[in-house]
Amino acid sequence: MCAPLCQEAVTRHFNRRSFLASAAAVTAGACLPTPVRAAEPKTITFSKIVDLTHRLSPDFPTFTGQPQFSLADKNMGPRPKGYHAYTWTLAEHTGTHMDAPLHFGGKLSADQLPVTDLYGPLAVIDIRAKVQTDPDARLTPDDIRSWEKKHGPLPVGGIVAMFTGWEEHVASDMFRNADAKGVMHFPGFHEETPDFLMKERQIKGICVDTLSLDYGPTTDFPVHCRWLGSGHWGMECVARLGSLPPTGATLIAAGPMIAGSSGGPSRVLALL
Repeated sequence: MCAPLCQEAVTRHFNRRSFLASAAAVTAGACLPTPVRAAEPKTITFSKIVDLTHRLSPDFPTFTGQPQFSLADKNMGPRPKGYHAYTWTLAEHTGTHMDAPLHFGGKLSADQLPVTDLYGPLAVIDIRAKVQTDPDARLTPDDIRSWEKKHGPLPVGGIVAMFTGWEEHVASDMFRNADAKGVMHFPGFHEETPDFLMKERQIKGICVDTLSLDYGPTTDFPVHCRWLGSGHWGMECVARLGSLPPTGATLIAAGPMIAGSSGGPSRVLALL
């Protein structure tokens, strides 16, 4: 997710009590917890790989509603028959993509994230029942507690995916679901959930099958501010969560290795 609204929200977030006051709070130790550096497992065994990445094309839906990707086969002079070399024009936050901490107030760009932070045991939390009656439904700490009663505690150093079933709308305007005033309506994480996942569950990353970590009607992007601002990463527009069990998969979030990037199109894989 990336749009002028996001930039405005970041500005409001850091100007609310002034940037200097925020910096002083960090110096005083008032910052959020840093990402978990869980011990690496010695081995990961799997028999199946599920690709959680949407195919990116110029007509893939975007947060702004405008195309954010194109490619052209530039005329570069004589070339062998059948040779192709495309030039991409691409907004970072397009398709299945990473939101790096730098996107919303954090320090690390996508290329600076430790590779050990980009994989871990995956918990898929299904809130489709809520979404059927409310497109603005959000994944709350209570949803997580209910999930844990059935499947056990979230693993330390794990990754949480919100499964809403919203992927079924990806080929239509329903994926943005904008009303007559242009306000979008789709699910996201609740604003209380980032602190719960950081402080009480020590989670590395979060994923959504919608356009944004925050739900559609947001104007101040509290989930982005809290989660990314604390040094964590998120993945948006993730595909095929419905093909995964609630537990048992290992997620690999192969974000872009582009210097200084605030995120970008990524290949997201689940090992089973």
